Amino acid sequence: MRKDYNLEKRKYVVGGFITIIAIIYILQLFNVQVLDSRYKDDADSNAFLRKAVYPSRGVIYDRNGNVVVFNRPAYDVMIIPRDVQAFDTLDFCRTLDITPEQLRQRFQDMRDKRLNPGYSTYSPQTLLTHLTAEDYGKLQEKLYRFPGFFIQKRILREYNYDCASNVLGNIREVSPSDIEKDPYYSRGDYTGDLGVEKSYERFLRGEKGEEILIRDAHGQIQGKYKNGAQDRKAVSGKNIKLSLDIELQQYAESLMCNKIGAIVAIEPETGEVLALVTSPSYSPSLLVGRKRGENYRILQNDPQKPLLDRSIQGAYPPGSTFKPGQGLILLQEGIINLNTAFPCSRGYVNGGLRVGCHPHASPITLKPALRTSCNAFFCWGFKSMIDRRSKYGSPDKAFEIWKNYLVELGYGYRLGIDLPGESRGFIPNSGTYDKVYGKDRWSANSIISVSIGQGEINATPLQIANIGATIANRGWFITPHVVKEIEDTVIDQKYRTHHTPSIERRHFEAVAEGMRMAVEGGTCRKANLPDIEVCGKTGTAQNPHGIDHSVFLGFAPYHNPKIAVCVFVENAGYGATYGVPIGSLIIEKYLKGEIAEDRKYLEERMLNANTIIGSGVKKH
Repeated sequence: MRKDYNLEKRKYVVGGFITIIAIIYILQLFNVQVLDSRYKDDADSNAFLRKAVYPSRGVIYDRNGNVVVFNRPAYDVMIIPRDVQAFDTLDFCRTLDITPEQLRQRFQDMRDKRLNPGYSTYSPQTLLTHLTAEDYGKLQEKLYRFPGFFIQKRILREYNYDCASNVLGNIREVSPSDIEKDPYYSRGDYTGDLGVEKSYERFLRGEKGEEILIRDAHGQIQGKYKNGAQDRKAVSGKNIKLSLDIELQQYAESLMCNKIGAIVAIEPETGEVLALVTSPSYSPSLLVGRKRGENYRILQNDPQKPLLDRSIQGAYPPGSTFKPGQGLILLQEGIINLNTAFPCSRGYVNGGLRVGCHPHASPITLKPALRTSCNAFFCWGFKSMIDRRSKYGSPDKAFEIWKNYLVELGYGYRLGIDLPGESRGFIPNSGTYDKVYGKDRWSANSIISVSIGQGEINATPLQIANIGATIANRGWFITPHVVKEIEDTVIDQKYRTHHTPSIERRHFEAVAEGMRMAVEGGTCRKANLPDIEVCGKTGTAQNPHGIDHSVFLGFAPYHNPKIAVCVFVENAGYGATYGVPIGSLIIEKYLKGEIAEDRKYLEERMLNANTIIGSGVKKH
């Protein structure tokens, strides 16, 4: 019998067609059952409710163990969209004191996948946040009227001290970009915003847990799945101990009331920040709860910029507080020694250029120059270095060496404090002046103002305080930081590492002695305490926009220093007028615990002084 090859071929074609259809069905079933979670979610949501368990956020203490920030309960209104049925919106809104328009907007935002990438009708979604205990109680009684709604317990931050908002920061609801960057977060979660809350978020937040609850056919909770055997417990955040002395912080903030500026106090031996004040500031409790957004906008629009942390973000001319660093460079480079004297004819006079100075003995050497804050000495010293072609070849090269020493001392770049937003200040390089004057067309006299901390020089109060700590240590510093300890965790190595500029220790000894002389009988006489050897340097930073700024840099005691401090008061005049008194009170308060009776008058004067009135700046 003859074989039909056409029939044979048809058999293979039909078989192949059936095989392809079978493969398509298998792939589709695999997609439905394994890859696409919608159907599993649908099935699970009918039987289970997966409820996040939020951890307790880490508590924040000060260096002495005082509780600064802790937690209090708050409540969020959650919904499972597919379970929501028609409900009385007016009753719901009246219960929670919101408008129907606000409720509609929340539903719209929740469904918008641009704002809420994790939106699903099957999974819990955050509708409203920050319910008070009172609102929670009222809603709880009526919750049966709102199918698909449930309440999620959260935490809010509570503050024992009404200060240090710039250091502490706050927490806020996560944004879509936060969720995109870190899969840990979902809509309605909170994250640190500003300050320690932001920079130490991964330690403070802990780890979320999960409860799996069984639901009946009507969506009612019947209990835990497998008696909680598959639940995950939340892991509490780590507690943090700040380096701040919270009582010193409070005191320093009170001294800056009705003033604009900053105070930075550092423990030289450890680099730990004892106080970090910006003024004007705000109460940390303003950024807690349902009015957080409204209060934040008010602060943001305030012309005095209370959200600007002037202690680490304000870039100012350091004025005469720059002179100790200048002296160190001139000594190290051999431009001067302790016997080198320069003339002062009521100022620096050279080539038709004059930089004024107040009357004092002339000629003058380094230590007396620090005592009297002589401008001429440091101008002549700077000129002797920058214009010494026999040693450096050109002003450009000399200036770069000068600049590099300043960078070693902590100017011109971020120090690396463990807070977000630190400014670098500004130290120009030779290229800056090449652009202005032309290559090889400038000299020391062209830029003489930088020799006394003016001109293009800008520094943060943190940088100024840090050089005080460096001199106090006689030639080294540890990167300033505000966190002293993290529970069960070793702090970053960089906050334990010594930074040693290439300037010999003996030069720091000489500069420290000059700063001691300034307190004993010079421009810092108001900082002279009978039983504390204070070293200091005044600064009067010229301000082209109004009254000069009052600045003080100091440390104490002279031997074995425990505190270095910078005080910067905008539009307050001479350094001795406000900077020195406030700085001396900070030192006395920290080292003695109280202000002596015979200095109470000075304390009262500083507490009550208002440098905003008269400066042309609106009172805060």
